[in-house]
Amino acid sequence: MHLSSIKLTHFKNYGQQSLDLSPRLNCFTGLNGMGKTNLLDAVHYLCLCKSHTGLSDKNLIRQGDSFFRLEGVFETDAGRHKIASKFATGQRKEIERDGVAFTRLIDYIGLFPVVMIAPDDLSLVQDGSEERRRFLDSTLSQVTPDYLHNLLIYNALLKQRNALLKKFAEDRTFDASLLEAIDRQMPAPAAVLFEQRQAFSARFRPLFQQYYSEISGDREQVDAIFESAMSEKTLSALLAANIEKDRMLQRTSAGPHRDDLQLLLDERPVKKFASQGQLKSFLLALRLAQYELLRQEKQQAPILLLDDIFDKLDEQRVRQLIALIIGRQFGQIFITDTQRGRLEEIVSSFIGDYKIFEVENGSI
Repeated sequence: MHLSSIKLTHFKNYGQQSLDLSPRLNCFTGLNGMGKTNLLDAVHYLCLCKSHTGLSDKNLIRQGDSFFRLEGVFETDAGRHKIASKFATGQRKEIERDGVAFTRLIDYIGLFPVVMIAPDDLSLVQDGSEERRRFLDSTLSQVTPDYLHNLLIYNALLKQRNALLKKFAEDRTFDASLLEAIDRQMPAPAAVLFEQRQAFSARFRPLFQQYYSEISGDREQVDAIFESAMSEKTLSALLAANIEKDRMLQRTSAGPHRDDLQLLLDERPVKKFASQGQLKSFLLALRLAQYELLRQEKQQAPILLLDDIFDKLDEQRVRQLIALIIGRQFGQIFITDTQRGRLEEIVSSFIGDYKIFEVENGSI
């Protein structure tokens, strides 16, 4: 599977831009702030209907315009598909395949798997558990619509429960029957999330350790351990046990929304003890393991987006990463870098089709 062409209209700093792409390797070079990352984010949006940066759709519209539109042609084993995604101020986003609109985005997510690695991804390693749950959710939502369906149900129920707990506190009242009505509905979707996250983690862990070893030259030992209160109790039991605590906090204190991946470097928390180079290697290994697991599950190679990944890596790690990317059976790859010479070094050892694009002020 690959993206053979893309067209951006009023997306971020692009007015109108069309590109014919290499099915294997596409390199984008230019100074910072010129639009390299925005191009990769457009590919990400076409695949997942959302920005990798987490920006809302209205903030993706170029300043001074009222809408954006992205078009892409995907080539797959099943055929050729034209995808169009558009959003206008005050309206809902739309996604079309070959001119037919999807009524539910849940039916689209996962058709064209993608993994993006970017500098701001360090929050995945350094910040709180929310970022790591988002990592789990992003991966598993691309694997199966069932996971995304249950995630949406659970999050909606959680929002209702937290709102009810807050209202009880504000009104200084408590109605156990109202809370019980929500509590009865939450365990079923919660069990799906827990079981799929647990199964994912068991397969993900050795892949992650293998990639880190290759990137770092086997210099450190790493681990990623799935943590969940549901490992010991069902959600029904957790909700019942924590009712007084939840009333005091005015929020639900236990459940899948509190799950985490404990990230370790030589058996110590990575965010406390890792150097900048180790953090970057850790992130790269997490994302490449995510890529490999998606490839296995979807039985097709996802698109790999690598945004400015060589910054803060020492020369040895850069060489090992380049050899890893070129030597493995990755699918279509997009790479950005401010140093054209480094990109030319990459393509000089690459066997296969490639293109290098110069990016300047939203023009390629």
